[in-house]
Amino acid sequence: MGQAQRNLRLLIAYDGTDFFGWQRQPNRPTIQGLLEQSLKVILDEEVVLHGSGRTDAGAHAAGQVANFLTSCRIPCSNLQKALNDALPFSVRIRRVDEVAADFHARYSARCKTYRYRISQQAVCSPFVARYAHHYPYPLDVGRMDRAARLLEGTHDFTSFAAAGDMDEDEPAKRGSAIRQIFQSRVTVKERLQLVVYSVQGSGFLRHMVRNIVGTLIEVGRGNLAPEEMARILSARERSLAGPTAPARGLCLMKVEYD
Repeated sequence: MGQAQRNLRLLIAYDGTDFFGWQRQPNRPTIQGLLEQSLKVILDEEVVLHGSGRTDAGAHAAGQVANFLTSCRIPCSNLQKALNDALPFSVRIRRVDEVAADFHARYSARCKTYRYRISQQAVCSPFVARYAHHYPYPLDVGRMDRAARLLEGTHDFTSFAAAGDMDEDEPAKRGSAIRQIFQSRVTVKERLQLVVYSVQGSGFLRHMVRNIVGTLIEVGRGNLAPEEMARILSARERSLAGPTAPARGLCLMKVEYD
């Protein structure tokens, strides 16, 4: 009789600049593909990695979570070290844990937190440019924050989904654009000349955060009144919202479980 499989959970951080997103794609570098290949070499077996959700090409993560089943008995701390030795410095395994058999990184997730950074520097520092959208023009952060707060609660976010594409990070909710947003705030880090949008919710549609940010920038520029965010939300019409902000400013900060 073969050994019982273990369910291992990875906590992952990555700079997504040079990757075509999380999800495995043929002939393109992705985070999932890279990790699965590294695990195959270390464990000497094929594994399927389940992520908490897909991040876009060029987007980043400080707290992505993934799990996989394996028959290998390597201790978690040794596996973490072996993976970090094998991976490029742009991808780091922050932690490896053995979890319950029914844990699933995507289906068990209860809350996710994203952060989007906008650099207001006249000349964007090379130490910031990969991780922020450079927008060196005036923005009224107070107006942006008032608009952002109107997104809190349970709403249909069709207006902020990818145009013509309801591909979601939670297949159990496929076909539904209803999400619960627990907190939605815009703040400013004056010393760093950064405007930061932070949002915490039950889940997110494809491009949802980037489309919200594009709309908030229009509010900050004075092209939309803060109160119009509620009208755009209730209209369920993507064309009324702002443009999609670049992926480089987006980072998945944290995924929470029961």
